[in-house]
Amino acid sequence: MEMPKKNLLSAQLDLKKFEKATDEEKRQADVMSESTTFFKDGMRKLMKNPLAVGSIIVLILVVLMITVVPAFVPYSYEEIISVNGVRDSSAKNLAPFEYSTLEQQYIAEGGKIFPHIMGTDELCRDYFIRVVYGTRVSLFVGLFASIVVLVIGVLYGAVSGYAGGKIDLIMMRIVDIIYSLPDLLVIILLSVVFRETLDLSGIPVIGSLGSNMVSLFLVFGLLYWVGMARLVRAEILSIKENEYVLAAKSIGAKPGHIIKKHILPNCISVIIIATALQIPSAIFTESYLSFLGLGVALPMPSLGSLANSARQAMSSNALKLVFPATMICLIVLAFNLLGDGLRDAFDPKLRK
Repeated sequence: MEMPKKNLLSAQLDLKKFEKATDEEKRQADVMSESTTFFKDGMRKLMKNPLAVGSIIVLILVVLMITVVPAFVPYSYEEIISVNGVRDSSAKNLAPFEYSTLEQQYIAEGGKIFPHIMGTDELCRDYFIRVVYGTRVSLFVGLFASIVVLVIGVLYGAVSGYAGGKIDLIMMRIVDIIYSLPDLLVIILLSVVFRETLDLSGIPVIGSLGSNMVSLFLVFGLLYWVGMARLVRAEILSIKENEYVLAAKSIGAKPGHIIKKHILPNCISVIIIATALQIPSAIFTESYLSFLGLGVALPMPSLGSLANSARQAMSSNALKLVFPATMICLIVLAFNLLGDGLRDAFDPKLRK
């Protein structure tokens, strides 16, 4: 088809002055990145990190262990081993996969007994199931603490950063005061008060954990959110000056809507990373408090209390300390590596 004759003042282009694209230029034009979202792009980068993927696999296996194993192991964390209804006093401090005298006699008579995978403790209780329940308690504390820190820290930091001025000044001075409070001393004081004033026996889950864990949860809610609040505030101070926030203000959007729809979604990388790194910190805090005797109430185990009880029998059975210590190291290391992977994947400043 021929081009019509170009008028003098027309903006029509003359196609004869253009050359056809070569095959190489066409291939270059075809190489375009597919449409994606921030979350999908971050997850794709996360899946390319072998350490982060390995950490995810380890955490999935740990979660499966604490949920599935209690359904198959016939022992309870507080059950003293017995054979035919008779308490077995010879099942004290057994080595892994070792049977007591009564159990060996019962097996010789044709009976079947589930093996003690990690042996038994000084009170003739199966140690494997206690480690499983201890891991469950420690993970529960870590997840609960991260949720508390996430909710309080994000709300407080968002309001402080968006409001600015005197409101921000007052709220940040409150954060500085909270930073100065010694968390261990507060936990000890609350534990003493709750032990004398609260009766938690009727509460299903909290009652088995004890007043020490209630004080620990309160300290997480009162003290541990300040780091998250500072991170969110710092991000919002820079984000709220962008043009799209000004455009939302100009059309009459309310501050709550602006924070929810425009500001917090752009802080999601910082929030995800800080939450992931808060979980191992809370697990480690619970572990050393339980090691000091300020953790869960007996006979409910946690990894820290198991390590504390095993410390007294290191000369006779050192494996009792190895098992809970290994679980603590494994979980904390997995969450730390996952947090580093999330930071590398979602932090725009670290992207190439």
